[in-house]
Amino acid sequence: MVHLNQNHAVSVQRTAALMKDLFDLPVSQATVVKVAQMGAEILQPTVQSIGQAAVSSGVLHADETGMRVAKKLHWLHVLATDTLTWLGCHPKRGTEAFESLALLQQFEGVLVHDGWMPYKALQCQHALCNAHHLRELTYLLEEQGHAWAGDMIELLSHANHQDNLHCADGKTPNYNGKKYQSEVRDLRDLFEAILAQAQAENPIVPATGKRGRPKQSKATNLIGRLRDYSDDVWRFMTQPNVPFTNNLAEQTVRMPKVKQKVSGCFRTPQGAAAYCVIRSYCATMHKQGVNIFASLVATFKGEPPQPSFG
Repeated sequence: MVHLNQNHAVSVQRTAALMKDLFDLPVSQATVVKVAQMGAEILQPTVQSIGQAAVSSGVLHADETGMRVAKKLHWLHVLATDTLTWLGCHPKRGTEAFESLALLQQFEGVLVHDGWMPYKALQCQHALCNAHHLRELTYLLEEQGHAWAGDMIELLSHANHQDNLHCADGKTPNYNGKKYQSEVRDLRDLFEAILAQAQAENPIVPATGKRGRPKQSKATNLIGRLRDYSDDVWRFMTQPNVPFTNNLAEQTVRMPKVKQKVSGCFRTPQGAAAYCVIRSYCATMHKQGVNIFASLVATFKGEPPQPSFG
């Protein structure tokens, strides 16, 4: 029941019906909810360890998405590595949630994210998701006709391709090698030249003396972000294991969104918390190639298999 309802997003009603159809076992919807709570209680210590291991890693992906809980907007916060997944739910989206969930403030490595300001305020290194930049650049090129955006798309895509070539067949680029550093400098010089051209075509709207900052165009805002956080844009080519995008975290939020689409919302904060615990465990075990169903069977026998935290 937990595997179907929590991990595969089958509704509570349909999960109960399946128990009757498959096993001739009459099960109420309340029972489905109850066993999910039971599983979450058993797995809570393991998921706490998953969270601690995630923030001890060298590279960590972070994202957040809105979730309806008890008819109110809450936020699902996601931390992910290649082998670990941690989810938490909180009524707030930003710094207050980070402090309450008590994980991100501990992180000292490279945080990959979409550039949202509360992430940037964290005391760690940052890498911006270039998939976001490519989407924005594509809009500026196709919808608003900015030719420089096409040049930037080509440059970033080429840089990603070159980085992947260097890492092909398990070979890691020598980030301190003179040849590699020269290649990165050439790409960065072209990057700065494209930005200079873009800035000339899209000057900043000056202040008028009125309260607040003057509204800037989408192009101007993107140009400013690429310029001000250029080291974070290019970190995928300057530090080992830092990816070009934040796809790992974005993929992690997809199944919770499917769950919400099926259920409409979580009726209680306890239900949302239970889902986060179980989904964290199941996604982590899946990444590590462990049979999820067998793991849940062992969990309800009181001996949950532990993932690798290394």
